Amino acid sequence: MSRVPQDQSRPSISWKKILILLIFVGGFSAFFFLGGDQHLNFSTLKANRDRLMAYTLNHYSSILFGAMAVYTASTALSLPVATILSLTIGFLFGLWVGTAIILFSATLGATLAFLVARYVFAEVVSRRMGTTAKKLMSEFHKNDFNYLLFLRLVPLFPFWLINLATAFTPIKAQTYVLATAIGIIPGAFVFTNLGQSLGRIESPDQLLSFKTLSALILLGIFALIPIFVKKFRSIKKEKEI
Repeated sequence: MSRVPQDQSRPSISWKKILILLIFVGGFSAFFFLGGDQHLNFSTLKANRDRLMAYTLNHYSSILFGAMAVYTASTALSLPVATILSLTIGFLFGLWVGTAIILFSATLGATLAFLVARYVFAEVVSRRMGTTAKKLMSEFHKNDFNYLLFLRLVPLFPFWLINLATAFTPIKAQTYVLATAIGIIPGAFVFTNLGQSLGRIESPDQLLSFKTLSALILLGIFALIPIFVKKFRSIKKEKEI
């Protein structure tokens, strides 16, 4: 009997992809099922501030590595706890150590989310992508470092969404890591600094002032300047021809 040829237009099922997807979906679901969102919030943090500080002083190394692991895992799983964890790390470890922890952990977690999304979904998304979407991806790829740096600097775009969306672009992993690491430095610095003054903050609404938000947006605009200059020169050359 002759074999029926397989439909080459459909991606083959990979058990590795399914397993990885189940691990990430399971971890995300378990967080809410176990009440993680009820325990990791602003009021709980303020109520246990002194207890957490005392425990950290007695178990500094283990809490430090534990904080790195938790922050990395929460970022990789796209859990909505980045702000509260950043504040916690800020008041437990101070400005410089706290910023270093967030910088390393957030970059590592974001890279894991990026690589997993690319490995599991990129092939399917690429096959279903229309002409307009492909043109947008091509435009993004021409200046991917600057565009991603802008998205990281401006705190108006969900961190987890950027991790997943960029996985479907042609951006190289090393470019993604570099732009992410640089782009989150200002935000990490701001939130660890706010964490040190946790006792004076009464509401999450006090976290980002208009001046701070404006400064971060301005930094993001600066990241786009090389793109504007490149486009201006390109238009100028076309007119001269």
